[in-house]
Amino acid sequence: MSEDNDGAEGLVSRVRVIEGQPLAARAAAYASLHDELARRLDQAPPEPAPGT
Repeated sequence: MSEDNDGAEGLVSRVRVIEGQPLAARAAAYASLHDELARRLDQAPPEPAPGT
């Protein structure tokens, strides 16, 4: 299994756990997940422009 698939499966598992929580906890968990994903995206190396 590739690293991307492991990450996607982990994300799906986390979302399932979040969905099972009460509304207030769910909102906080989604905010936390958003912050984590935004940090990871900001730290990712830039992709080369198409055609280069």
